[in-house]
Amino acid sequence: MKRFVLFGAVVALMASLVFVSAPVQAIELYQACGSGAASEVCAGGDEQVNGFIKNIVNTLLFIIGALAVIMLIIGGIRYTTSAGNSSQTTAAKNTILYAIVGLVLAIFAYAIVNFLIDRLQLGN
Repeated sequence: MKRFVLFGAVVALMASLVFVSAPVQAIELYQACGSGAASEVCAGGDEQVNGFIKNIVNTLLFIIGALAVIMLIIGGIRYTTSAGNSSQTTAAKNTILYAIVGLVLAIFAYAIVNFLIDRLQLGN
């Protein structure tokens, strides 16, 4: 179980680095547009940067959702192979519970991020 927690912490740290670096890169691209630079980002306006950020976030949330489904399957296998051992059964139930919570959070995060990007029109 400690390995799963450590793995989750590493994944969360890597995801947070991506979430922080993508908007910073987008801001730097827009500052270059203000100086008269001619690039695809400057010509395309907000749509390309918004699409870029949205694609990164959606890909990460897809990976998180897939990991949650995999953990749900692992929890189910652990539950069926627990053979009545109460500690293994409890651990398997906790794995299933945390996988479902992770899946629900990934779905809500997907909805919130897409809503915010569409409403805020990042880069304006």
